[in-house]
Amino acid sequence: MNVIKILEYVFLGIIQGFTEPIPISSSGHLLIFKKLFNFDMLNDINFEIIVNFGSFLAILFLYRKEIIKIITDFFGFIKTKKQCYKENYNYAWLIVIGTIPAGILGLLLKDKIDLISDNVKLVGIALLITACALFLIKDMKGKKEKKELTYVDALVVGLFQAVALFPGISRSGATVVGAMTRDFKRPAAVNYSFMLYLPISVATMVLGVKDLIETPGIGQLVLPYTFGMIASAIITYFSAKWFIDIMKKGKLGYFSLYCLIAGILVILFL
Repeated sequence: MNVIKILEYVFLGIIQGFTEPIPISSSGHLLIFKKLFNFDMLNDINFEIIVNFGSFLAILFLYRKEIIKIITDFFGFIKTKKQCYKENYNYAWLIVIGTIPAGILGLLLKDKIDLISDNVKLVGIALLITACALFLIKDMKGKKEKKELTYVDALVVGLFQAVALFPGISRSGATVVGAMTRDFKRPAAVNYSFMLYLPISVATMVLGVKDLIETPGIGQLVLPYTFGMIASAIITYFSAKWFIDIMKKGKLGYFSLYCLIAGILVILFL
């Protein structure tokens, strides 16, 4: 594989990394840029799994201290029943519950979703839907802190995340919108959104491992996949930190405008 082809994979890794944490759909943008530049990618789905894993590593690193605290407090409460561990014990279950809808829907509709995953016009329509949803919640501030979240909140946000399985619907956008409709404060909304991303990303990787290993000619793809994953991980880290800051300032309106313009352009010209 020549250098130009490797750079194509790196470029798409950067696109994945930048768009994964922010509410504009990473999968949709990967498809848009592949169509826009006429990239002839080998094994698209496997590549998307790999660069998504790069994003997973970045979010895991960004939230490493909180994740360790959640895990240790979860088992600490099981063992001792001390109240100092209970908040994170409950939060761990909220993450589990919020993951279930997307997990079930993903298993039931995987084949159907794969069939429409390369339809760029649907991505354009989905971007318009995302634009409308972000516009509706752009001025919401919310009142609920992390410790005040309920199982109903988790299930509702989880259902919003399940909708994001369809091409062009932003996962981070859907979960943030779902959280804000449940009166989450902005920092709590973005925190929970990223927490829900981690198990979904792991499940996607695990389910794709078999196909990845059995891919014909996988040897020639190791290098471009690796560079794409590294690019995705680095860019995701900085993009996520930027989005956290954007959420604190409540400037989701910019993303709404972008999705509106991008959606219209995609529908008209791609």
